[in-house]
Amino acid sequence: MYIIIVGLGGIGRSLVAQAVEHGNNVVVIDHDESRCSDILEHHDVLAITGNATDKSVLEEAGIDHTDAFVATTSDDAVNLMACWLAKRFRVPRVVAIVNQPGHSDFFKEVGVKISENPDELVASRLYYWAENPQLQQLAQIPGGTIFEIVAEKDAPIIGHEIRELKVKDFVFIAIRRANGELIIPSGTVAIQPGDIFTVFTKKEAEDDCLRLLNKQLKSSA
Repeated sequence: MYIIIVGLGGIGRSLVAQAVEHGNNVVVIDHDESRCSDILEHHDVLAITGNATDKSVLEEAGIDHTDAFVATTSDDAVNLMACWLAKRFRVPRVVAIVNQPGHSDFFKEVGVKISENPDELVASRLYYWAENPQLQQLAQIPGGTIFEIVAEKDAPIIGHEIRELKVKDFVFIAIRRANGELIIPSGTVAIQPGDIFTVFTKKEAEDDCLRLLNKQLKSSA
């Protein structure tokens, strides 16, 4: 895949590393020459110092044969204009970071796939981990999240059957026992200490899901 990444902040640099690791042809654009020089010391990419809202810069980057275009700067106006130009060049996959949630509709109108407010997403995930040290996120998929959570000793639901759990906007995919046994959940399975639940929840229901599961699976002590 030929991919253009705009912006060499933290997200942009991480994305470059992943794209290169997966064997893609990567071009990066950033207005800061020192950032471009630094990325060249670490990765085999084409780095262009310039403004991604400049048509000539995009043409130099090979926009006319690009498979994917990702805008990751902290300036929504730059991201939006760069993405609009990428759409004009008929790039099939155009993605952007949206730093201010109020700007999301502008990107959607242009037809850009977005990731909203990355700082807030990271903060939310860190808070989940701080509150739930046993929580392990497995995957983020369109519309939801898959994660693992442990049934602690002396939790209120220990010894009860799965059908007695209060459930809202989430489903159990599997249970892994301390002895390594993997169980496909059914209503009559009794919950044991140390059971590791693999759970899918809708994105908008994550907070409620965790609160509900914590009340039942965490020790009250």
